[in-house]
Amino acid sequence: MADSDTKTPKAAGSHIPANSLATDGWSTEDRATATCFCGAVQLEFPTSGPHLLTTFLCHCPDCRKITASRFASNFAVTSTSLAHRRGRANLTAFAQSQTIASGNSMTNYFCATCGSLMYRVSSGSPGVSILRIGTVDDFALHETKLKPRVEQFVEGRVGWLGEGEGMGQKRGAAL
Repeated sequence: MADSDTKTPKAAGSHIPANSLATDGWSTEDRATATCFCGAVQLEFPTSGPHLLTTFLCHCPDCRKITASRFASNFAVTSTSLAHRRGRANLTAFAQSQTIASGNSMTNYFCATCGSLMYRVSSGSPGVSILRIGTVDDFALHETKLKPRVEQFVEGRVGWLGEGEGMGQKRGAAL
């Protein structure tokens, strides 16, 4: 989708802290924004309905490495529902298959300015975009609509981290 020029106000009751250099993040009942750290790239995505496919934690070695953390917190949407509000030309793509457990190629889309990973697309799941929960502007969504429902690649979870409360457990990929 092309960059969008429409402006949407923050929803009442949303919690959008100063978590990046951008100040125009918003959420409504059915859609919200995700912004890179410097604010150059902003995405709009669905927060409900059939286009929000799943929310999950991933403990695979690839997610651990690319996030520089012990797991990644993700959500998946249909690619057709993902809108680039600004900065599409500022995204840089990097694809590889060597570290992907499934052997599929994973294309990562990063902000070329600040390096924030905005989303990933697997050759094994065409039409699905995987976003990071940490890029979502409205932090209230982290605790509600985007709270992870399942943990995948649990065999790779570090010993000092217990199961996520109320989350399904899956060896290997959930998608």
